[in-house]
Amino acid sequence: MKPRILPLLVALLVPACAALADGAPALPAKKILFFSKSSGYEHGVIKLPTTAFSPGGGNLVAGTAFAVLRELGAKNAIEFVFSKDGSLFTPQYLAQFDAYFFVTTGDLTTPGTDGNPPMTPAGKQALLDAVAGGKGFIGAHCATDTFHSQGGMKDRTPSRYMNDGDNADPYIKMIGGEFVIHGRQQKAHLIVADPKFPGISAVPLDNDATEEWYSLKNFADNLHVLLVQDTLGMSGIEYRRPNYPSTWARMYGKGRVFYTNMGHRDDIWNGPVFQSVLMGGINWAVGRVDADVTPNLADAAPQASVLPPEPPAKN
Repeated sequence: MKPRILPLLVALLVPACAALADGAPALPAKKILFFSKSSGYEHGVIKLPTTAFSPGGGNLVAGTAFAVLRELGAKNAIEFVFSKDGSLFTPQYLAQFDAYFFVTTGDLTTPGTDGNPPMTPAGKQALLDAVAGGKGFIGAHCATDTFHSQGGMKDRTPSRYMNDGDNADPYIKMIGGEFVIHGRQQKAHLIVADPKFPGISAVPLDNDATEEWYSLKNFADNLHVLLVQDTLGMSGIEYRRPNYPSTWARMYGKGRVFYTNMGHRDDIWNGPVFQSVLMGGINWAVGRVDADVTPNLADAAPQASVLPPEPPAKN
């Protein structure tokens, strides 16, 4: 039997006010819950070391995301608390954080792949209520592959290749979009829709990064699109669609929500562009900086609701 990894709860403590590495003025300290439970596929960047030794070896080094966030936290006066324990989600527990950062998959109210304690339905609602009440939310990559909508009906068969509208899962309505599918990892271009948003100026106009690019749907009407997935030249049926949002910011009630579909690969997490985009989104989500997040979906990606064709059924 595969040994069960105990839920991780690690905090990086930093001074109450720490100066940025470049000598900028001190920032007020913030506390962010980094939640990485995998009820579906478990990504390598958030895997924990295993204590089990076997002839084939194992994952003996913690995922890249933890090391990157510890370093960014130390430089930016952020205390990251790392957890995979969904049972902790209560209004009282969530109240201590300024924001919640999800790199998660699947239905988090089930133990699922990693076997760590799930949220209760009440815990899920507590999260949504906290964000609507003014807490920040940050999602990277697979955060949109979490709490999937039930899917529309196509020829009386459930299909995820349809926009769900009002029937989208409440979590999806909060984050602002939902994973459909991804193809093979490949180089692709992101169109910069708002270079003035914090951190986005680090994305070069001629960017061409290799990543596991998510094809997305169920976009909220009030997205402020920051980066657009340029599907021209991408390989695979998954991207046979018009351009669609890749990275965005939006308001959910009083809460600030930021999401980017980047974050699958170790080299992306270790790269300066992703880190700049991420820190820009984090600083905005926790209220350290303000930005114009006027909805611009109709201008930035006017055909975003057009989804890729459903792959033919396998025999």
